[in-house]
Amino acid sequence: MCYLIKCRVLLLLCCLFLMAASKPDLLLAEVYREGIAVEQYWISEKLDGVRAYWDGKQLISRGGEVIAAPIWFVADFPKTALDGELWIGRNQFAATFSIVSKLQPQDHEWQKIQYHIFELPNAPGSFTERISAMQILIKQHNSPYLTLIPQFRIANKTQLLEKLRQLEQQGAEGLMLHHQDALYKTGRSSDLLKLKSYQDTEAQVIGYRPGKGKYQGMVGALVVKTAEGKTFGLGSGLTDALRQNPPKIGTVVTYRYNGFTNKGLPRFARFLRVRQELE
Repeated sequence: MCYLIKCRVLLLLCCLFLMAASKPDLLLAEVYREGIAVEQYWISEKLDGVRAYWDGKQLISRGGEVIAAPIWFVADFPKTALDGELWIGRNQFAATFSIVSKLQPQDHEWQKIQYHIFELPNAPGSFTERISAMQILIKQHNSPYLTLIPQFRIANKTQLLEKLRQLEQQGAEGLMLHHQDALYKTGRSSDLLKLKSYQDTEAQVIGYRPGKGKYQGMVGALVVKTAEGKTFGLGSGLTDALRQNPPKIGTVVTYRYNGFTNKGLPRFARFLRVRQELE
């Protein structure tokens, strides 16, 4: 009998895991392009946190994993679907990911986090109308852990780029532009644009270059390979801890860059982080 009970429990857990592993269908941004009518867009800061979908009962990562948030954290969340970012502050992605990826949530850690929402999935009306609906939800539920990412207007491209410069100097990752008249839809869409002064992408670690000088005995650079088959050394941005204990061969890392050289290699490449599945 005990064996049968154990089997049933395991089967139930497997079913729950499969349900949790279903990736949410989300709205994804395209890259900002020249020539758009900036005045027709709502602008917000691009947060470097962990994206999370609230299905009315639980938080789910972009990859489909259930995020083990404390009960008290989500106690006053609405029963309707939300899309947003779990965020501590600028340049705190690693700390945020460390907290939200734990299977056993630590209360003192989660007290640092807020859920910053930027979309109301499946809601009717334009994005402007959805902003109003989100503002009402925030007031109705009055949770200290639930907030709306500020949305603001900018008159033209010059002001947009100046705002980007100001925020990046303060440590922001970039800006998001959402068309005022956009109806909600999922998948990658030009209704939502991301703007940064640099590009970022991913590459796979295939080797290491030895360090020199003060980095003697450590890794001087990661040798990485892009999806296009280009290989190069990625040393800028590595901390001493990463140089002493580098990402394993086969690990996918994210790096930033500013355009390409004549040989098609990323210019001014700088390590950002190891790719994490919850992101």
